[in-house]
Amino acid sequence: MIFAEMDYEGEYQNVHEELVSLFRGEFLQVESGLQGDSWIWVLDGSDKVAIDTFTSMKHQIKSSRPGAHVQKVIEVLLRKYKVTIYQTPELEGHEDMGRGGA
Repeated sequence: MIFAEMDYEGEYQNVHEELVSLFRGEFLQVESGLQGDSWIWVLDGSDKVAIDTFTSMKHQIKSSRPGAHVQKVIEVLLRKYKVTIYQTPELEGHEDMGRGGA
């Protein structure tokens, strides 16, 4: 589910390393990559929040379920960036069960 989307000037490639540094300063386990798209995973035990550009030209904040892990990531982002938080999380294409998926 997509919980929020970042709003910043310029291309996502230009903020990738800054985001990685921001998250590494706040969380113990952060994985990332930049090749075609930008992706960052913030891991906390079995909880994972993805911050990526797979379905947008701006970073989106995603997780398989809502919870404190998602809120903490958004709170960290709000210290430095404008973030649009969705009132109701949006489903990603692969999560849309109404399309006859298995």
